[in-house]
Amino acid sequence: MGLIEKLQTLVIMGAVAIGLLLGQLPIVSEYADYGIVPFLLLMLYGLFLTIPLQQLREAFKNIKFLGASTAINFIWTPLLAWGLGAVFLSDHPALWIGFIMLMVTPCTDWYLVFTSIAKGNVPLSTSVLPFNLILQVLLLPLYLLLFSGTIETISLGTLVESVLLVLVVPFTLAHLTRFLLRAKKEALEHKVMPFFGRAQIVFLCLAIVAMFASQGSYLLNHMDMIYILIVPILIYFMMNYMLGSVVGRMLRFSYEDSVSLHLTIIARNSPVALAIAVTTFPEQPVIALALVIGPLIELPVLAVVSQLLLLSRRMKAKSIK
Repeated sequence: MGLIEKLQTLVIMGAVAIGLLLGQLPIVSEYADYGIVPFLLLMLYGLFLTIPLQQLREAFKNIKFLGASTAINFIWTPLLAWGLGAVFLSDHPALWIGFIMLMVTPCTDWYLVFTSIAKGNVPLSTSVLPFNLILQVLLLPLYLLLFSGTIETISLGTLVESVLLVLVVPFTLAHLTRFLLRAKKEALEHKVMPFFGRAQIVFLCLAIVAMFASQGSYLLNHMDMIYILIVPILIYFMMNYMLGSVVGRMLRFSYEDSVSLHLTIIARNSPVALAIAVTTFPEQPVIALALVIGPLIELPVLAVVSQLLLLSRRMKAKSIK
């Protein structure tokens, strides 16, 4: 894990600040939006290139864990997100859509880091990663169409076009790259993939800079949205943390497997949702704002959760003695 990844929260906050500053320059704010989608495409290309899809088979070996994490991530969590939005965000439909998009996409990267910190089962967490990625790519448009249809109308054509552009295109290019470089496996695994693995956070930050530069003035006038979002986001984290504890005990998971379940159902994957948001809703930056605010709250929460899990292990060990 490189320095940039370790300081990911600060780096993202820095990208937001730089974007807001650059957005005060008229020439920058006028053309910045042209950089958003290209940078997100590069980030997603790198993500899909480095995801170990060959581990899909491994995920199915632990049916109990896979079933629990899938049911929570793709049935319970979408309903919870919609319900929390109905309670706290009904007066802010754009934030409600952004909140739902954030919550229905399980994380595919930094949750592994926090799983390791909490001494969880990293190989198990890694095995469900490609499964979660494929399901969220397939189901996010469906959730968006179903749930946001209760908030405001979305054009099916626009949604399909956005999914094709920001998910299908980079996914296809990533696997075309793997196919073309199959004879040069050494270069692919030790040069190309490590480069794009490290560059993902850079491309994400460049996209955030471009987004905030293009909508800086608007967003500065709506910073109260952060305070509105904090409450439902924190409630979501608390409820899924408690649910992970209950399910882990019911299914008699080991401590390591329980940690993996907690982090898999708590951490979210804002970059994928952000890519769809900026192409589907280019005139509603508040939706994208929710997806940028999410990680700023999420990363400190994941750090706290990993320490709480370690504390619970120490307390259990003492009680046994």
